[in-house]
Amino acid sequence: MARDLFHNIVRSALEKDGWMITNDPLNIRCGGVDIQIDLGAEYLLAAQKAGEKIAVEIKNFVSASKISEFHMALGQFINYRTALRTEDPNRTLYLAIPLAIYNDFFNLPFTQTVVRENQLKLIIYNVDTEEIVQWSN
Repeated sequence: MARDLFHNIVRSALEKDGWMITNDPLNIRCGGVDIQIDLGAEYLLAAQKAGEKIAVEIKNFVSASKISEFHMALGQFINYRTALRTEDPNRTLYLAIPLAIYNDFFNLPFTQTVVRENQLKLIIYNVDTEEIVQWSN
């Protein structure tokens, strides 16, 4: 249930930010494997962003073990990014995380190092206002 709630919050936040949701979910078949990424979106409004395409994997980090969820999210991110590079190379993958998790867990030195070394792109969203707070490349 929490996953559905966060899914709709991120979808709403992206739409408020000017993105058109093109796939919900984004299905990709790569090397014999079927992959399902939470959202696909395209930016249509501003000239400098027009035609930009993204894929968004949404994580809520509601379990007791943040590090276990982070391991799983990182593995998914790496696999999905690899599939996108092959099947949809013009689409950039982002991991969407709640602001509270970003401020708490993602500001830890270990987490920051892993994010940097693995070049994770993040969308940080506010659960209450359903808005994107920060894009982290």
